[in-house]
Amino acid sequence: MTRLPIPATVTFVKPPARDAIADNAPVETLVAEVLARVKAEGDAAVRDYSARFDKAELDSFEVSAADREAALARLDPQTRADTEFAIANVRAFAQAQLGTMSDLEIEIRPGVHLGHRNIPLERVGCYVPGGRYPLLSAPIMTIVPAKVAGCTEVIACLPPNAHEAMIAGCHLSGADRIFRIGGAQAIAAMALGTETVPAVDKIVGPGNAFVNEAKRQIFGPVGIDQLAGPSEIFILADHTGDAKMIATDLLAQAEHDTRTRVGLITTDADLARAVLAEVDRQLLDLSTAATAGQAWRDYGEIALCPDEATMIAYSDIVAAEHLQVHTEDAKALARKLRHYGSLFIGTNASVVYSDKCCGTNHTLPTMGAGRYTGGLWVGTYIKTVTHQWMEEDGVRQVAPPATRQSASEGLEGHRRAAQLRLDRLQA
Repeated sequence: MTRLPIPATVTFVKPPARDAIADNAPVETLVAEVLARVKAEGDAAVRDYSARFDKAELDSFEVSAADREAALARLDPQTRADTEFAIANVRAFAQAQLGTMSDLEIEIRPGVHLGHRNIPLERVGCYVPGGRYPLLSAPIMTIVPAKVAGCTEVIACLPPNAHEAMIAGCHLSGADRIFRIGGAQAIAAMALGTETVPAVDKIVGPGNAFVNEAKRQIFGPVGIDQLAGPSEIFILADHTGDAKMIATDLLAQAEHDTRTRVGLITTDADLARAVLAEVDRQLLDLSTAATAGQAWRDYGEIALCPDEATMIAYSDIVAAEHLQVHTEDAKALARKLRHYGSLFIGTNASVVYSDKCCGTNHTLPTMGAGRYTGGLWVGTYIKTVTHQWMEEDGVRQVAPPATRQSASEGLEGHRRAAQLRLDRLQA
């Protein structure tokens, strides 16, 4: 479902049964209670909520250096190698992105000097979801770009019952401190600070509805990357589309969560029907069919468009988190698209490669936010701040119009401040 009108010529071979956005359960009251208690009681409140929600009784929240080394030692060698492969790719891409960000200094008029600096954030908090599976790529995507950006300290929080391999992943990714705290209480602890957890300047990373709501409520004094809803994948395909591949990719994403939004937008009616049948066939022997099947039944859709222009228009309305292009000339079509989280051009570029290890970040905008923002990247951890300085010639140019504007606005203090420097120069 979308807040923008769907083109009238779009028909649905399979419409979604439910609205993933509207289905978000109201959790505001509970999250507000968590934030208030953590603010008032600190570690005691975090400990209470960890026991209530995660069934975890911990003597210490922080993962010690010894425990970090132990988790690393117990990590399967192949898993470690694969994790380091992903880290290397994410780091290399983040470094390349950082290379495009330059400080600026310009003399815009004689004597009027303007500029900006790119300054890394001091302390960031990375929420690392545990989920039903050990999502080993999750810490890589949030922690590695923060280290590349040059943040002074990177804090990681993950649920206390998360797989031990996740601790190893945080360690390998470069987290300075790791805490076994999950859910809204983790967001509260990082945002407000406790006796144990230091307050951070910005919180990044995906999570469940409670994590998302906590991020929404603390935003302002603390920065956040974005509000992430259920995962999404849409595939654009024409008559060249491969029904088996499309169905496989849709279900690969659908197994994330029962509220995952998956869809095919196509100009070919035969392909639409073939994909519908292929999804049903693959669900028969998919080990994660309980999750993926429910997501497909509730939020899956197949939209049929009369032409490429309508396919592009509907895709831009959806602004999918992950958008795959399976068309005869995928690169040409890709250049016509403008609203998405990350674009996967051609049949070789599966979402799973970005999800795990190819180097682009998998923390992306959902719920139509791709219309106004991109995903997590090295720039998320950097603030671009401006500065200015004036020579006497610059004051002579800007003071008169500033003085006149201030007077016309009735701001006498402003007028005096602008005029004072000019008067002294003239004296």
